[in-house]
Amino acid sequence: MNYVELDIQAESDFTEILMAELGDAGFESFVETDEGLLAYIPEEDFDETKISEILAKYQEMKTIATSWKSLERKNWNEEWEKSYEPIEVGDKIRVRAVFHEPNPSFQYDLLIQPKMSFGTGHHETTWLVMNEQLDLPHEGLSVMDVGCGTGILTILAYKLGAVEMLGFDIDEWAVENTVENFAMNSLPAQAEVFQGTIDGVKSELVFGGILANINRNILLVEIPKYVQHLASGGWLVTSGFYETDQADIERCAEENGLKKVRSNTRNQWATVVFEKM
Repeated sequence: MNYVELDIQAESDFTEILMAELGDAGFESFVETDEGLLAYIPEEDFDETKISEILAKYQEMKTIATSWKSLERKNWNEEWEKSYEPIEVGDKIRVRAVFHEPNPSFQYDLLIQPKMSFGTGHHETTWLVMNEQLDLPHEGLSVMDVGCGTGILTILAYKLGAVEMLGFDIDEWAVENTVENFAMNSLPAQAEVFQGTIDGVKSELVFGGILANINRNILLVEIPKYVQHLASGGWLVTSGFYETDQADIERCAEENGLKKVRSNTRNQWATVVFEKM
């Protein structure tokens, strides 16, 4: 599967807005440049008309130019490694690529092999979820990671004390990369990952914690399914949606027997933590 690289040359003040808009349109990864923004989306999902409609909404940003090109799978790692920087969550978590030196001042050192097809944790929502994980009980728990991507959240769950981990993603590359990252972080055999959706999780499996960094629409459909796999008193972390969608997520969760514990926002993105009563 090829990906499309969209090159937008625009004023830097607008890059956050554009990432939010393009993320909602299916773009999966972004790189900020001196000239503007590079955005990546599976070629089959690329819609030039939709891009034009988005950019038309922000005519005042004085867009210089836009162009796009198709990229072969083999180019992803090379392109991303050129600009990849470690992710730091407060003073405790640092997510780094294998070509970065470790920083012993951070309590949790997470290693990943960055691959552009499904992001590398730089998105606001990944930061938000990891930040919440620091304040949630993991010791001795089984944890499920919905739409695991690179497996970052699962890896952190293990480092925080989880003993059984299950992740899944619909993207074949994501699954391959998660397996790779699990190995680099010495996760045990109890850490599993498969290609698929929540429907592929065995009905009898129950988790003490569930991480669901997806998007608004999937959450609204699948929260009832997550609840079926969540132990009484267990926690659910939801993210992948804007602040404006938070009320819908909270309403759906409450209708399915979940109690809101707390919420947080970062650059218009939101995360909400729930507990099963």
